[in-house]
Amino acid sequence: MKKIEAIIRPDKFQTLRNKLSSIGIGGLTVTEAAGTGKQKGQKGVFRGTTFEIQLVPKIKVEMVVEAEQLDEIVDLIIEACGTGSVGDGKIFVYPVEDTIRIRTGERGKDAVL
Repeated sequence: MKKIEAIIRPDKFQTLRNKLSSIGIGGLTVTEAAGTGKQKGQKGVFRGTTFEIQLVPKIKVEMVVEAEQLDEIVDLIIEACGTGSVGDGKIFVYPVEDTIRIRTGERGKDAVL
């Protein structure tokens, strides 16, 4: 099993969720996040005054999937969330040793599905 963690633009989340749902991925953990990378923040204007936002709002989407699904899901995330501009986000992939459903004690892929 693999854990996929994607940091994406907030406006791309619903598109991603719909695409994941269409291939049967329903189990997600979603967290509001903020960060900075190559774009080094962004500038805003309020009542004629320019200010700099150093941390840009993002959404972190996490899911645990079977290893065989990894490439399909990574490609889907890139398709759904990519704009070709700086700030599209990152995808991190981690190995998952085991998963246990607390309610039933099920382990492995049975606990993920």
